[in-house]
Amino acid sequence: MTPDDFEELRILKKGATAYPDRPEQARLESFPNKYPSRDYLIEFDCPEFTSLCPVTGQPDFARITITYIPDRRCVESKSLKLYLFSFRNLGMFHEEITNKILEDFVAACMPRWARVVGRMNPRGGISIEVTADHVREGYLPPENLIKP
Repeated sequence: MTPDDFEELRILKKGATAYPDRPEQARLESFPNKYPSRDYLIEFDCPEFTSLCPVTGQPDFARITITYIPDRRCVESKSLKLYLFSFRNLGMFHEEITNKILEDFVAACMPRWARVVGRMNPRGGISIEVTADHVREGYLPPENLIKP
């Protein structure tokens, strides 16, 4: 790999960090996978995810875990952090949040397999866990890598 392989990583190279207000304003960046011939897991854990209830406007707190098997590209973590932070002022139900994160993540790096788990903290005495998976067509994930 050469420095040119990372030329498109604009967010990581910036001296100052700009925080997007909405996911549509955020940019998930990726870089070439140095080991595309092998299946391996990458896991991101965001224990301080926040968003707003779309009805009451009250804050919701969650832990978002993204696990994936990359293909040709890997997601850059700073851009992911800023993307996840962009939900903080957004009113959206948990099911939609989890699926939107999965869709945007898949669009950014086209992984072989990906899973997003949203573990929402209890509100009103009930916690919610939402799991959304993506499997590239024709790909069979290795059972020894994928945790149920």
